[in-house]
Amino acid sequence: MGTGSIPPDARPDVIAERIKVADAVVRELLRTGLSANRGDDDGGPRGEVGAEVHVEPFVAGAVYADWHITKELQDSALDLFEKGIDPANPPPVFRHYGSVNKHMRDALLGTLHSAGFEV
Repeated sequence: MGTGSIPPDARPDVIAERIKVADAVVRELLRTGLSANRGDDDGGPRGEVGAEVHVEPFVAGAVYADWHITKELQDSALDLFEKGIDPANPPPVFRHYGSVNKHMRDALLGTLHSAGFEV
């Protein structure tokens, strides 16, 4: 595969299995009370708050879950970043943004591991 090439898709049966896993991940996250949706079931990410679960169809792909915070918090942090911040002493809202993302990532991983998924 050359630079810039699109990787080959997995076999249809592999993608079908990943879709089943992605659906099960969404069900489990909803069952625990977390907001979750399939970000790839209608052609692209939805940008909704909560866990967005998607299937990567490539041979080396997998099922992924990403956490999306509110646009308000994201924009507040990224606006400050664009203006320039001192990485040694970032503003509180930027630290909060990073902290929320880290804690929610850890919560997703822990929840899915506890439910028996390979993370």
